[in-house]
Amino acid sequence: MKGLSNKVAIITGSATSIGAEVARAFVEAGTRVIIADIAEEAGAALASDLGEAARFVRTNVMNDADLKTAVETAVETWGQLDFVVNTACTYLDNGMDSTREEFLEALNINAAGGFMLVQYARPHLKASKGAVVNFGSISAKVAQPGRCLYPMSKGAIHQLTRNEALLLAEDGIRVNTVSPGWTWCTIMDQVTDGNRAKTDQVAAPFHMTGRVGDQREVADAVLFLCSDHASFITGTDLPVDGGYTALGPEQQTDALSKLAE
Repeated sequence: MKGLSNKVAIITGSATSIGAEVARAFVEAGTRVIIADIAEEAGAALASDLGEAARFVRTNVMNDADLKTAVETAVETWGQLDFVVNTACTYLDNGMDSTREEFLEALNINAAGGFMLVQYARPHLKASKGAVVNFGSISAKVAQPGRCLYPMSKGAIHQLTRNEALLLAEDGIRVNTVSPGWTWCTIMDQVTDGNRAKTDQVAAPFHMTGRVGDQREVADAVLFLCSDHASFITGTDLPVDGGYTALGPEQQTDALSKLAE
């Protein structure tokens, strides 16, 4: 994709899973990356694997000093900062039994952390006419059983993105969200004991594609939103969800045919 080579990105939550795949995809495209995560062992291992194009910076997104250090490291190491990708999140969610502390922690990690990082990165993103990609979710748009905090905080990200896009447009900074559907990851691997076929089967009724997504498919969408190909795209959401959000409550069931049985 155009406009990614010799650029610099900070990716929060990128030591493992989808975030790590985003980091790999950026490096393959010629972008240098800051792996900003609290998972020190995994983050250091990924940075070592990616070579000179990557640096690991231990980053708790609830800590402003950590966020500032990530920005400073990027600029001191490579002289610029072009992209911020806010992948870090918590799945802490006890539904209607969630405490106030859990509610605030979900917002703090999933929304406020990325917001503050963009504030600290803003002067550098303005200089490079850069881009921000926030991670939304299909969960932000529908009610889901047993959950409250995660969908709430992801919904906040979608509105935050729209406002950031407007307020940062004067700086030439674009801001968008990417919203994954079910994506094959460590959690699914553990729950199914590595049974991808079973996971696809369970996901089939509510994904038009009849399967879950691959992490690289999400990563490619992030790179597209940062690239020159997306130069006229801002304030919007790119669902990478296999048609999940386009399906109604009937999913793929032919309701009329069932009525006629």
